[in-house]
Amino acid sequence: MGITEAVLKIALRKPRIESFDRVLFFGPHPDDIEIGCGATVSKLSRLGKNIRFVICTDGRYGSSTVKPEDLVRIREKEALLGAGRLGVNDVHFLHFSDGAFYDQDDLLKAMACEIADFSPDIIFSPDPFVSNENHQDHLNVAYNARRLSCFAPYEGIMGNYGLSSAPLKAICYYMSARNNTVCKVTKEDFHAQLDALKMHKSQFRADASVFTYLRLRSFEYGLKRFRAHAEGFRMLTETEMHCLPEKGL
Repeated sequence: MGITEAVLKIALRKPRIESFDRVLFFGPHPDDIEIGCGATVSKLSRLGKNIRFVICTDGRYGSSTVKPEDLVRIREKEALLGAGRLGVNDVHFLHFSDGAFYDQDDLLKAMACEIADFSPDIIFSPDPFVSNENHQDHLNVAYNARRLSCFAPYEGIMGNYGLSSAPLKAICYYMSARNNTVCKVTKEDFHAQLDALKMHKSQFRADASVFTYLRLRSFEYGLKRFRAHAEGFRMLTETEMHCLPEKGL
């Protein structure tokens, strides 16, 4: 670590995720928020934070046995049940087709509308920089969130979309390989995450390997904070979003 990077890490100390009051979560598919940060959602909900889920695509191709049109309805119901288990009742569906069968600019505008409408302090999305992420829906949502995180506070830029600016202070990437902040959660929050994921019955069996993965991930990040459970994220604040290339931020 260089001198500049070390000084910046001290000077730009990350705010705690719990310090934000209005939190918007973007999910490429109906189950991604639960997988990526469900325990953190549960904690924020317990703390009385104002939370919105935005599900960007309909997940229509998530089964080889159910017709896409039928699966859309099933997965929307599952998403509502999963969000409800985490204490979230504000769930918006953008209804873009799974499989990236949409115009990227249309998705960008729809996501910008959600930010302008909800006016969040922080947004969550998948990390656009994960080298082994090949799902185009994940990448599209992640890159759009990245772009909007920098532009949302600017009235002139958002005005070009016909929208109002939002007082966005940070973005948190879930499903990241370069986490720089950890959110401590309780055992109850972690089990709420597992229960929420179990609502997505069209996607997971109760013994699916994803549950083992979540247990291992939660335990690993918990060790870093001397807790039984935690979740890791890559957070970028307003100051870090441009002109600071230091990799450790």
